[in-house]
Amino acid sequence: MILLRAPARRSRFLLGPVLGITLTGYFAYHLVEGDRGLKAWLRLNREIGTATANLDAVRAQRAALDLKVSELRPDHVDPDLLDERIRATLNLVLPDDIVIMRSAVAH
Repeated sequence: MILLRAPARRSRFLLGPVLGITLTGYFAYHLVEGDRGLKAWLRLNREIGTATANLDAVRAQRAALDLKVSELRPDHVDPDLLDERIRATLNLVLPDDIVIMRSAVAH
C-alpha cells in the first residue's frame, strides 16, 4: 500500500511543472509559426515593401502621364509634342527626316 502512494505523491509534484513546460512550448511554437506569429509578420512586411515599391512606380508613371496630358491641353500646347503626336498618328515624315524603326513593345 505504501509503495502505491509514493508514485502518486511524486506524480502530483511533477504534474504542475510538466503542464507548465507543455503550455510554454505550445505558446512558443505559435509565437513563431502561428497565423499571427513572427514568420507571418515577416512575410507581411515583405509584401508591404513590394506593394510600396509598386505604388511608387505607378505614381511615377502617373506623374509622367499627367505631365504629358497637361502639355496637350488647349490653353497650353507644346509645339514639339504636338508635332510628334501628329507625325505618329498620321504616319508622316519630312523628306529630310531620319526614321529609326523599332519593334512594337506591348505594355
